[in-house]
Amino acid sequence: MSNANESKRSILTLIALIFAGEVIFFLPFVIPRIFRPTLLEVFQISNLELGTCFSVYGIVAMASYFFGGPLADKYSPRNLIAFALWLTGLGGIVITIYPTVALLYILYGFWGFTTIFLLWAALIRATREWGGDSQGKAFGFLEGGRGLTAAAIGTFAVLLFDSAISSQVAENYDQHRVESYQMVLIATSLITFITGAFVWFTVPRQIVKSTEQFKPTLDGVFNLMKMPTIWMQAVIIVCAYVGYKITDDYSLYAHEVLGFDEVSAAGVGTFALWMRPVFAILAGLAADKFDPVKVIAWCFAIMIFGGLLVYQGAISHPVWLAISVLTTTLIGVYGIRGIYFAVVQRIKVPLAATGTAVGIISFIGFTPDVFMSPLMGYVLDKDPGVIGHQNVFLILSIFALVGLLTSMALCKNIKSESDSSSLAQS
Repeated sequence: MSNANESKRSILTLIALIFAGEVIFFLPFVIPRIFRPTLLEVFQISNLELGTCFSVYGIVAMASYFFGGPLADKYSPRNLIAFALWLTGLGGIVITIYPTVALLYILYGFWGFTTIFLLWAALIRATREWGGDSQGKAFGFLEGGRGLTAAAIGTFAVLLFDSAISSQVAENYDQHRVESYQMVLIATSLITFITGAFVWFTVPRQIVKSTEQFKPTLDGVFNLMKMPTIWMQAVIIVCAYVGYKITDDYSLYAHEVLGFDEVSAAGVGTFALWMRPVFAILAGLAADKFDPVKVIAWCFAIMIFGGLLVYQGAISHPVWLAISVLTTTLIGVYGIRGIYFAVVQRIKVPLAATGTAVGIISFIGFTPDVFMSPLMGYVLDKDPGVIGHQNVFLILSIFALVGLLTSMALCKNIKSESDSSSLAQS
């Protein structure tokens, strides 16, 4: 195969991984994030009940992270990712019938299995293999591309919803809002199915052949768990993911604090999605030039600054200033998301053990899937309006501070091990 053909195949592989890594989360998370006010009205549920759906997802996902990791070290990432997309799309068909809250809980548990057990570790391993020595670029492009995909499909969803609902007469507004939202769900499910087929036909069964040997056994898992850097990275992801979960509040913040209507509030959520590729790619490039752990520390500092400004309540008006401060927090949130798995190579995890290591890190790192949405729902329902939203951003700042301290400790640990290794070789 010529170099040109290899390069083309490599680019198609990355594009397929990008689409897969984002499209699969549209039904359980991105659509609810963009249309949160509409979803609450259509399903007649509270913030706490929606948060509980996310919590059910998180509980299933926690077990799926741990056991799905070794699965990615044993089977082809292509097969795992494609089947994950097809099953997730099937769940999307179910939600179009507007199930009860109890059935929603079951569906979110099912999505916790399809999106995490089958896909997550396989996606991260495939990206690490694709990136080689440029891990910051690989994961920055993955997250940036995922963000671009989310923004594009999210914008399409908003336009579809606005077009469908604007064409209806006012007296049947509630009924047509339900029908319009159903159109969005059906379109998203079809996109998920198509993405599964795209992965199947473009991603090789094995991206690179590793000469390292790793058996995903209990002993192998325990050996990885003995590494303190694994746990530090897990804490960093916990703190970063809390920030990401809080982006769920952006559209509701715009609706309840800034006074935007439903469509405009969804537009704010979509604007946040458009910021994701920009900040993730910039962070990835910076990580390869400097150090991923140092860039993560800088991003946490930015999150603290932006979160405290919102908490102080001094930026709800004028609107342009409020949006600017919200954007500041996104620099940190999306910057860290772009590169936190680039640290896996920095802490010297063997390539052949990538899936298992990612499973361990994710098992701890993504626990905000369990507690953050119910906590945010409780805070918003307890103090409706401005105060509730301010308290949400105080939580963001607290976790960002913990993340900053942990990333500084990890940087010191890596430097200490590097100095020790240099002395041993001299």
